[in-house]
Amino acid sequence: MIKGTPELIADRREAIINACERLYETMSFREITLKEIGNVVPFSRPTIYNYFQTKEEIFLALFEREYDRWNRDLTAIMAENEALTATQLAGEIARSLEKRTQLLKLLSMNNFDMEANSRPELLTSFKTAYGQSMENVRGILRKFRPGMGEEDIRAFIYVFFPFMFGIYPYTEVTEKQRDAMREAHVNFAYPSAYELICDCIIRLLGESRKGSGTE
Repeated sequence: MIKGTPELIADRREAIINACERLYETMSFREITLKEIGNVVPFSRPTIYNYFQTKEEIFLALFEREYDRWNRDLTAIMAENEALTATQLAGEIARSLEKRTQLLKLLSMNNFDMEANSRPELLTSFKTAYGQSMENVRGILRKFRPGMGEEDIRAFIYVFFPFMFGIYPYTEVTEKQRDAMREAHVNFAYPSAYELICDCIIRLLGESRKGSGTE
């Protein structure tokens, strides 16, 4: 049992997640340890174990928080719009994701290990936020693409959500990677996250960039 007021417990949990997020800006997942996180939080390192048992659990909590934030954006798309063309819909979802760089970066990681090294109750909490994002996308498609049947919506989900795992590696490229591509004589145009997501959604909706704005 964690001791303290609900506010203190929530604040300390958030401080641990924030510390992990700050480290992840300059360090890799492999480099980050509980010791490194303990050096950043404003309390003793052993306190971390009252909330998380492994660094994977902390990353999973960060992942969950990012899904929660994206879910708020998706909910806003539904609430703030009465109708959207295919192009407009693609743009709204693309904008909601392009600002969630942390979510896209976490998606590009080895999520299998992260989930395998987390307690069941924390994994369930994460899956709830993840599942809600699927439900929100379903709700968006039902509202703005009423001609899509449930099978079409399911097919969209099963393509788009796996696609999200590759957005960050294709759009956040280091100079070292660019140099390697040039040395390998690979002719590759680097799209922005917005462009990549828009193009994918428009294609999944069965539209062309030229014609989708005329609905």
